[in-house]
Amino acid sequence: MSLAVTRIVHSCLLLDFDGSVVLTDPWFTEKTGYRRTEPLGMEAADLPKLAGVFASHKHFDHFDLAALSAYPDKTVPFAVKTGMGKAARKAGFENVMELEPWQSAELGEVTVTAAPASHAAPEITAVFSAKGKHVFFGGDTLFTPELGEVARRFPSLDLALLPVNGLVIRPLGKKVVMDGADAAGLCGVLNPRVAVPIHYGHSAGGFLDSVLLKAENEVEQFTRTAATLAPDTRVKVLSPGERFTMPEK
Repeated sequence: MSLAVTRIVHSCLLLDFDGSVVLTDPWFTEKTGYRRTEPLGMEAADLPKLAGVFASHKHFDHFDLAALSAYPDKTVPFAVKTGMGKAARKAGFENVMELEPWQSAELGEVTVTAAPASHAAPEITAVFSAKGKHVFFGGDTLFTPELGEVARRFPSLDLALLPVNGLVIRPLGKKVVMDGADAAGLCGVLNPRVAVPIHYGHSAGGFLDSVLLKAENEVEQFTRTAATLAPDTRVKVLSPGERFTMPEK
């Protein structure tokens, strides 16, 4: 079975399990506090037929319901963190499932299993599985010990999608997303065949960046550190709109 990933922007991706396509953390439009620092790889209107949608948490750059509401099939399976279902249904989606860590749901032929996360808002990460292929999606979580359970439950990950921008809330001096070194450490724990860095194409805007949020593009740090901490993992950096097909084992 083939497995491919297309990075749209930030943590918004398409996972293609041999024709069953899942959209993660939809983000297609901008507003105050949520700006892109790279081009959008695909418009919402150009999305292919989806087997399902997954949203890790309710922040706008992961749950852009206004844009996604234009997707024509409102019966598409939509898996979200507990507490997000009402908003998805209000946007017109009819088949919404709320998940907590280690609960699963079916997105067509793809099974999504929620996993722990730690962020500035309630969040879940996820493992997507179909026909023996397994993909970990990290949303924008911190690296916490609880994520080690992913490796125990899914010891043969094909692909890991790991956030790397090290987002800090300036007034609190609090990091709320793993940075490149953290992501490399998690990569060493998960030991996927391939890792793709995500969640680094974001800005709050000039003024807000200076007083509220600090984020860095730590792709190079992740790539460099992963070579030491996860030497058996191939790191693949994807430009917006770029599709990567996993090599066969």
